[in-house]
Amino acid sequence: MKLSEDASPVGLRDTQNEPDHRQIVIDRVGVKNLRFPIRIAVGPEDTQSTIATVQLTAELPHEFKGTHMSRFLEVIQAHGPILRTEGIEHLLRSLIRRLHSQRAHLEFEFPFFLEKKAPVTGAPGLVDYVARFSATADEQSHDLVTTVIANVTTLCPCSKAISNVGAHNQRGQVTLALRSVPPLPLAEMVALIERSASSELYSVLKRPDEKAVTERAYANPVFVEDLVRNIAAQINDDPRIAWWRVEAENFESIHNHNAYALVEKHIRKS
Repeated sequence: MKLSEDASPVGLRDTQNEPDHRQIVIDRVGVKNLRFPIRIAVGPEDTQSTIATVQLTAELPHEFKGTHMSRFLEVIQAHGPILRTEGIEHLLRSLIRRLHSQRAHLEFEFPFFLEKKAPVTGAPGLVDYVARFSATADEQSHDLVTTVIANVTTLCPCSKAISNVGAHNQRGQVTLALRSVPPLPLAEMVALIERSASSELYSVLKRPDEKAVTERAYANPVFVEDLVRNIAAQINDDPRIAWWRVEAENFESIHNHNAYALVEKHIRKS
């Protein structure tokens, strides 16, 4: 059977290319919740394999009835399993060309791991985090937002101030998203978050380590407000960063609700 250059069997009806008369552009159409193996750079000398949940979409002109979903898969398959931030623009341009579109968008969300040594015994262990690349490109420009989600420990300053013994503490989750040139390494973003909390988390803690972490958190109480401000103070004047947003949510240990704070700032055009 003869194939056209679009790899479609000649003679079969191409319904997606048929005209639509409603004069409505679809902003994003494509595939989501696709699982795809990738290899990512965590730091300057650290790459690791993971599995990403992927969304690939493109703008559909008003004159076309539908898009060709298989082409999204063909583009990501041709790109290969190694995903570097500098290659994201190329992937988007490939989508635009392949789909005859004006604009394309992608999201890659994936877990990654950092090895951390316990603070006293040095026992090694892997700690997991979540990262997300969200990017959009058109014929003239492209935009990339890098997001890291990390868990931390926070100890309540109010509880410490009013209690004769102890203070309540809890696990908190921080989401840091930013635009930067060049994109910040994921490990650097994690470090920004963890040093802003009462204590970072570990996967392996022996008794001396547990004592050290508990005492460290007690010595560094932070409200959820302190947590986002501590991060903001570190990145506010970073010349690499054009825009940032930091969110923190504490899973309160003595309240039947969570505590939440957000700070966002646009510094300059990237």
